[in-house]
Amino acid sequence: MKVTKEINLGGKPFSLETGRFAKQADGAIMARHGDTMVLATVVGARTVREGLDYFPLQVEYREKAASAGKIPGGFFKREARPTEKEILSARLIDRPIRPLFPEWFKCETQVMVTVYSSDQEHDGDVIGAVAASAALAISDIPFEGPVGEVRVGRISGQFVINPTFTELRTSDMDVIVAGTSDSILMVEGEAHEISEQDMLAALEFAHGHIKSLCNLQLELLKEVGKAKRVAPPAEGNPELLAAVQQTVGNKIAELANTPLLKEERAARTQAIYEETQTALAEKFPDQEKVISELLHQMEYVEMRKMILEKGKRLDGRGLEDIRPITIEVGILPRTHGSALFQRGETQSLTTLTLGTKLDEQVIDGLLPDSTKRFMLHYNFPPFSVGEVGRLGTTGRREIGHGNLAERSIKVLMPPENEFPYTVRLVSDILESNGSSSMATVCAGTLALLDGGVPLKKPVAGIAMGLVKEGDKTAILSDILGNEDHLGDMDFKVAGTTEGITAFQMDIKIRGISLEIMQKALAQARIGRMHILGKMNEAIAKPRPDLSTYAPRLTTLKIPVDMIGALIGPGGKNIRQIVKDSGAEINIEDDGTVVVAATTKEAADKALNAIGRITETPEVGKIYRARVTKVMDFGAFVEFLPGKEGLVHVSQLDIKRVNKPSDVVKVGDEFDVKITDKDDQGRWKLSRKVLMTQEHEKPVQS
Repeated sequence: MKVTKEINLGGKPFSLETGRFAKQADGAIMARHGDTMVLATVVGARTVREGLDYFPLQVEYREKAASAGKIPGGFFKREARPTEKEILSARLIDRPIRPLFPEWFKCETQVMVTVYSSDQEHDGDVIGAVAASAALAISDIPFEGPVGEVRVGRISGQFVINPTFTELRTSDMDVIVAGTSDSILMVEGEAHEISEQDMLAALEFAHGHIKSLCNLQLELLKEVGKAKRVAPPAEGNPELLAAVQQTVGNKIAELANTPLLKEERAARTQAIYEETQTALAEKFPDQEKVISELLHQMEYVEMRKMILEKGKRLDGRGLEDIRPITIEVGILPRTHGSALFQRGETQSLTTLTLGTKLDEQVIDGLLPDSTKRFMLHYNFPPFSVGEVGRLGTTGRREIGHGNLAERSIKVLMPPENEFPYTVRLVSDILESNGSSSMATVCAGTLALLDGGVPLKKPVAGIAMGLVKEGDKTAILSDILGNEDHLGDMDFKVAGTTEGITAFQMDIKIRGISLEIMQKALAQARIGRMHILGKMNEAIAKPRPDLSTYAPRLTTLKIPVDMIGALIGPGGKNIRQIVKDSGAEINIEDDGTVVVAATTKEAADKALNAIGRITETPEVGKIYRARVTKVMDFGAFVEFLPGKEGLVHVSQLDIKRVNKPSDVVKVGDEFDVKITDKDDQGRWKLSRKVLMTQEHEKPVQS
């Protein structure tokens, strides 16, 4: 049975439909906003895989090229592995729904979200998130939703819900917010240095519309919702719990209250786990997994109790303290810029590379192809956490962290007309215990300044945490890895001294209030100012010069009607200049020419060749010419690339010349002076006039 529910969202209909598509899935919803239509399907396995101790949720987001009337590029002409945009969109759907599955549910669950129609204006990501929530809500899969998700923009001071791609071009923020009817679950986005108050106002605005989307799903649920799967009977062994507590309870509490480095804490924790397993193996055989879970729960309780009751953290810091920061810049001699940023036990080595227009990234997707001239890539090798791991394609987490750091900095990058370079930052995380994405923001800023990039302002980032038990809450600045793992929130905020440029928040509980968000943002600002101060001590402004090894860009303008002459037939001229000079040349449609070279000699050679091809000849100027054809009435010569004129027989020599071939032949070179240009645009040249006087040095040689 087809059922459709609809509301008005931002002045446009937003609808959810079920009963027509993918009816064999556990839940299927086709969501529509504008002419963008997104199908979400959910399927949950009926049994748990043996040995599974985590919730195996898989969220996939795909954009069909046909949805925008396009055929995929590439040799095979079909959709291949997901693009970065699709991976980031999948994360925006995964993160708010994941905390809302009950802990006991461990059945493999797959959420597939597919864009089947794109109006080129409404992004399918937030539409797909609502569809995924609705599909879970009406299915028998246990899910404590529904969830609403929206995008917020601000144009001329007014908030806009789910702005179009066109509207986002003039918006000073792009914020995605997800939540339930009573709390916020996830925030992600970027902004043009907005204040903490503006950020909270955007969240409050978003939450009003989130409530409407949740109510829409509840209406649908009343009509077509299935009975949810129930939890299996609880299994517990009070005797085993008492034995574990008696064996090592005091040691777990003591360890939690002892400030230690990450590796030492891990070693002592492992020793306690092994001691417990050995002590209880005989009395409680085959209970290793249960014992480990009980120990982990005890760690969880002790750490949170210490934070809430004593205001003390695992490494001995107070709630608002930032770990020690050390900074080194310019440590890699052959890169165009470099920085080593260390905060506690988190370390980012970031490098800067400056390229040309040809190095820009081409973005292919549902929208018309575009290019990107600022890229930030993030790598998280397994050794950074002391582990052995396989190296393969870039993971979703790495793409997400890199995107967040890129968003943090890009709004402060100089415009192309001031700094026409393509810029690539690469952050390699060499150590990790705490937010490496925010370390990347700091290291990226430092590498840009070290490389002489005229960044408008330095940007720093900080990760905030939360521990909440009932009415007791503690907000933590600069969280550790364990505090992220055992805490309730991971909230990353990046910005300048003036305001916020990017943010990302994930919640492990059912959500948090705007009041807690306000406190977290205020505390994050204090931490950000502290970190920016440390960065300014290391390098406060861009270096005055680029690296010796960076390409030097020279920009010039030629008449638009000369572009074809410069390129030459089949690109002959431009290829020859590149070959002869070693420079790289890019030509824009408006006649802007950018020459990139690592030496002055190469640049001068290229500029000289370009000048000769694009120069407009002038009567009275002297040029070096080469004979191209000899006729009875004179010789045709090329005096500039692609430009020819006639030296009449009477103008070849001061002596009388009977036959031009007596004095010149094809290939000869000599100086000529332009004496006239006739009504048909033909140039008249003279060699004779230069032989009768002391003439100036030729303009071109």
